[in-house]
Amino acid sequence: MDTNLLPLLPAIQVLLTALVVLLRDLFIEDHEPKGFLALISQIGIALAAVESVALWGAQESAFNDSVILDNFALFFSLIFLLVAALTILSSIHYVRQTAIAEGEFYALILFATVGMMLMAAANDLLVFFLALETMSVAVYVLTGMWRSSARSSEAAMKYFIMGAFATGFLLYGIALIYGATGSTNLDLIADYLLEQPSEWPLYLVGGGFLLLVGFAFKVGAVPFHFWVPDVYDGAPTPVTGFMSVAVKAAAFAAWTRILMHKLSPLDSDWSFPLWIIAIATMTLGNLLAIGQNSVKRMLAYSSIAHAGYLLIAVVVGEEWGGLPLLFYIVTYAFMTIGAFAVLSCLAEGDEPRESYHDFGGLGFKRPFIGVAMSLFMLSLAGFPPLAGFTGKFFLFRAAVLSGQMTLAVIAVLNSLLSVIYYLRVIVAMYMEEGGSKGKSFRQNPYTYITIALAAAGTVYFGVLPAVGLDWSRVALSSLE
Repeated sequence: MDTNLLPLLPAIQVLLTALVVLLRDLFIEDHEPKGFLALISQIGIALAAVESVALWGAQESAFNDSVILDNFALFFSLIFLLVAALTILSSIHYVRQTAIAEGEFYALILFATVGMMLMAAANDLLVFFLALETMSVAVYVLTGMWRSSARSSEAAMKYFIMGAFATGFLLYGIALIYGATGSTNLDLIADYLLEQPSEWPLYLVGGGFLLLVGFAFKVGAVPFHFWVPDVYDGAPTPVTGFMSVAVKAAAFAAWTRILMHKLSPLDSDWSFPLWIIAIATMTLGNLLAIGQNSVKRMLAYSSIAHAGYLLIAVVVGEEWGGLPLLFYIVTYAFMTIGAFAVLSCLAEGDEPRESYHDFGGLGFKRPFIGVAMSLFMLSLAGFPPLAGFTGKFFLFRAAVLSGQMTLAVIAVLNSLLSVIYYLRVIVAMYMEEGGSKGKSFRQNPYTYITIALAAAGTVYFGVLPAVGLDWSRVALSSLE
């Protein structure tokens, strides 16, 4: 067996960092400060990012081609590392005021990141499954980390039950595909599909559909979305941002490699069901978001709608949709993490301060937060020249170029519909009074830094998208 560990180097770095944080936390008394654990986490993430950049352009494999090192895996690894770093930075003050165990919190973020990195690099369905469970178990625990909050405990239980349900679909789908092809290696499965283009057993197609259902659960696509609002609403706010971006990105990374690339001969069998799911997901997500009174819950339904936009790329296929999919995930990461960081900044002790009323007058009380939140909302709605507009433009353009004109028109109408609830936040901040004061920079400098970095990324990838598009193109072209 090929034991080349180079493809696992960044993931090993993050894993070792998580273990160091976890072990060091054991020797710190509860009343002692633990801020340096966040610093250790950030150093480990930075080293893993440096290693990922240094490995850019490499093409390696390990363990009989079950793990792949290519630009595609490194591209997503850098996204996961960025999101993990911003999540930890924005949560330093939050975990202290909510009495969440700091060391465990940071370690679990890192363990989840390891699972995500392996998901993006997996070239075997069993490796993918193990990576998925590594990520999922860590996120289940993160969701329930706020032990004094009944909402957090309820959200963790719902997420665990629904996640186990989705895992059953995935595992049974893998078993059916193995029964049909005799292998769980994606290269061998792809060879089987190409050698027998019209003589596939029915249970092979069924296995593909079960994989599809499992992925749909993970990204919160309709009709498998029902867990998203309650889980996102009940989880600690930094964890919600982490789930909304990183978990979704990991699922779409695996979706791209497994379904769009390796199992692409099956596209004709599931293109129409995916077309229906994409339309239902973006439409239902936007319609339900309009009626919410909580900004956090609104962002949860918004996340469902954005999963629908990303599904457009899956519907049109790798040729037209691969590049827009990767680029949109980059843009979505910045604007969403930023929005949840603002919510974290508003929290006061055990009071989450998540309603629209809590945003009343915020633009005048905390001008920087008001401007940044306005940028995030406008970008999520798709206003130029911000990153959200650029990302949606390339997604909708892909639908048009591939002949999916109806899908493109429905997506544009849905984007217009989303303006209703995104602008409501801006209206509250500048035209209403009586809301939360929010934390000042002196009270919560780390979250302010997170918001600034997210705002800079939102503007940069909107005004100058060429760099992000080039990275996405190079990453996509490395798929074999």
